[in-house]
Amino acid sequence: MIYKKHIFICTNQRPPGARVCCGEEHGSALTAEFKKIMKDKGLTVDMRAQRTGCCELCEHGPIVVVYPEGVFYGKVELSDVDEIISEHLQNDRVVERLKISRLD
Repeated sequence: MIYKKHIFICTNQRPPGARVCCGEEHGSALTAEFKKIMKDKGLTVDMRAQRTGCCELCEHGPIVVVYPEGVFYGKVELSDVDEIISEHLQNDRVVERLKISRLD
């Protein structure tokens, strides 16, 4: 495995009037915040955050996915980024209040 953790942040954009999408809900700002905090904490050697296309869970967006665990977080706000990084990325503890599944 190349990275200890790989974080994907949905930044999908759809035309006006189409299904809601994460890009409209600040996916790009989330990506920038993840990258900034991870860099500040010295995590960018073993971990990577990057934009991704649609995760098909738009109703729960903005979506963030952490691999290799495959944990999906929904309704992620900028104020949640530091908690996801400190809890999940640094301490391997899932942030349960943000975790989603197909059953939600």
